[in-house]
Amino acid sequence: MRYDTRFRSSSSRFYWSFPSGVKWLIISNVAIYLIYFFGSFVRGDEIFRSLMLTPAEFIRGALWQPVTYLFLHSLSGPGHLLFNMLALWMFGLPLEQTWGTRRFLKYYFLCGIGAGICDTAVNALLGHNTSTIGASGAIYGLLLAFGVLFPDTQVLMYFLFPIKAKYLVMIYGAVELLSALGSGNSGISNIAHLGGMLFGLLYLKAPIRAGRWHLPDWGGRYRQWKMQRAKKKFQVYMRKHDGRGPWVN
Repeated sequence: MRYDTRFRSSSSRFYWSFPSGVKWLIISNVAIYLIYFFGSFVRGDEIFRSLMLTPAEFIRGALWQPVTYLFLHSLSGPGHLLFNMLALWMFGLPLEQTWGTRRFLKYYFLCGIGAGICDTAVNALLGHNTSTIGASGAIYGLLLAFGVLFPDTQVLMYFLFPIKAKYLVMIYGAVELLSALGSGNSGISNIAHLGGMLFGLLYLKAPIRAGRWHLPDWGGRYRQWKMQRAKKKFQVYMRKHDGRGPWVN
């Protein structure tokens, strides 16, 4: 896959700018965190709990939850919000600068919603009804895309240790897989993290034309089928009425 090598020579320029997609995602997450923090004093918990991703509620028709859970970090404390927003800034800015805001947001929500669906499916199969919150699934999708587009770029693991992006993706992916297969309840949805990376990989590997998924032209195929059907009916009609064979075009 091709990637923009200009990032390595001008990475500082990316981080001095603040594109609208990343900016409004950060503002929205911080604002909702503050609203919950102050609203909890006046019993606003019920509203926010309905926005979490809970398997039983989602299956019963709470279809908004795979989107709304991405903006909730309040119950897990400020550290969760801070880490996710720093990662969003670190990996999201160069991706949005490279892709543009529209494609970046489409990818972000695809990874986040896909992560939520994976988390819900696994919890439902295991009989769990644990609620999930946070944008970590979408963030892991951004991490994967960054590693694919800028594999040799030096990044800071845990914001401390320099490492190439492609190795960072491998390490994080392996850690999440081992954690998901391990026993115990850490309170972290490793399945959501892996789901975000999986949906990100599917998006990046899908045939893309002009920045969009190149889906099959079902409308064109249907029109072609109708044309062939009409042609066969016409040939049958001609054979019945003039005794000659079908026309060949």
